[in-house]
Amino acid sequence: MPSDHNDDLRLAHVLADDADSLSMSRFKALDLQVATKPDLTPVSDADEAVEVSLRRGLSRARPRDAVLGEETGSTGWGPRRWIIDPIDGTKNFVRGVPVWATLIAVMVEDQVVAGVVSAPALSRRWWASLGGGAWTGKSLFSASACRVSDVSTIEDASLSYSSLDSWDAVGRQDAFMKLLRRCWRSRAYGDFWSYMLVAEGAVDLATEPELALYDMAALAVIVTEAGGTFTSLAGDPGPLGGNALASNGRLHEQALAYVGIPDKPQLTD
Repeated sequence: MPSDHNDDLRLAHVLADDADSLSMSRFKALDLQVATKPDLTPVSDADEAVEVSLRRGLSRARPRDAVLGEETGSTGWGPRRWIIDPIDGTKNFVRGVPVWATLIAVMVEDQVVAGVVSAPALSRRWWASLGGGAWTGKSLFSASACRVSDVSTIEDASLSYSSLDSWDAVGRQDAFMKLLRRCWRSRAYGDFWSYMLVAEGAVDLATEPELALYDMAALAVIVTEAGGTFTSLAGDPGPLGGNALASNGRLHEQALAYVGIPDKPQLTD
């Protein structure tokens, strides 16, 4: 990996280690406290505690860098910014479903240069740095490379998503269902996991119609460094568009023809 990003990636792993320890100590805890945020999504005391811990670590190690976190917003300013989602998949977390993860990414200007996705209840971790490839394993020194699939037609593709309701909420369920019906297989693995499966080549497409930057930043660099493509539904590269389509690259334009934003040509069957 480029030396410019070595230290950031190592730090992200250290932060993820601490986050894993804290989140696992609260997973399935009988005294877990869950509240409802203004957007009607749940937040647990674990979400808040993990973000506090991540911010504390960054304040010591990268005091000059800005931070954007799901629970407490944006702090600091400058070209370097850490993007953190303390627990992606909170609804799973609070119900005892093990599919949740801490997402940590580093952006320089508008480009993600490193990212870590750590899912301790699955005993899985994925990471990537710009130009350094994508990897999965238990540590930087015990890892295997991630590589997207070579599936080239929608009819042979496996698609993963989070929910049908999210597409209905933005008035795009019909378009999404056309894509879903055309694919060989579809499953709602959900949240971060859909995208990590794309990076590993186990799934060929993943998409969601509404996402925040902290939901996507770490995922985007891992998918692209695994050889895939990560764009908004408008086809703009990266995690800044408010929604996402990730693919093995070969399928990207075919999928955009179904779920791309309205000013893209839409397939009718």
